[in-house]
Amino acid sequence: MRLADARVECVTEIEAAPQRVWELVSDISTSARHSPELQEVEWLDGAEGPAVGACFSGRNRNSGMGEWRTVSRVAQMSEQRLFEWEVVRYNDRRHGEPLAVWTYTLEPLADGSGTRLRHGMRFGAARGPMHDAVERYPDREEQIIDGRLALLRTGIERTLAGVKAEAEA
Repeated sequence: MRLADARVECVTEIEAAPQRVWELVSDISTSARHSPELQEVEWLDGAEGPAVGACFSGRNRNSGMGEWRTVSRVAQMSEQRLFEWEVVRYNDRRHGEPLAVWTYTLEPLADGSGTRLRHGMRFGAARGPMHDAVERYPDREEQIIDGRLALLRTGIERTLAGVKAEAEA
C-alpha cells in the first residue's frame, strides 16, 4: 500500500437511535475517553462545541511514537449523519491542508433498531511524519504504513466499542 492510498475504516451496529449516537460522536471528549492514543482534547479559539471551522487541540500518546499534540478543524457536519475533522498544522489551522482526515458516518438501520456507525481515517495532502518515515526508509514503505494502520485500526475499534457501550447504556 502506498501512503497516498492509506486509509482505515471500521464499522459497528449500535442499538440506539442516530440522535443518541450523534450526541456522542460530535462530542470531541468521547473519542478521548475511549481511544488508546488520543488522551485529551479541548476546543480552541473560543469554540464551545462542534461547528464547521471550529478547531480543537488533542494530546496523543502511543508506545512507538511517544507523545505529541495535534490541532484539528471541523471540516464537515451533517447532524445525525456525518462528523468530519482534519488534523492540520497549528499555524495553518484555518486554511491549511490536512495531515489526516477523520470521520464518523451514521446511518439508521433499515429495520429501525439502531444505527450503523463507521469511523475512519485517511492521510491528507499535507506533508507529515509518515511522509518523513517513508522518505527515510523508502524500501519499507508498505511495512511502515501497514504498521501505522494496524495501530489506528485497533484504536478505532476500541473507540467504536466505547461509543457503542455508552450509547446502549
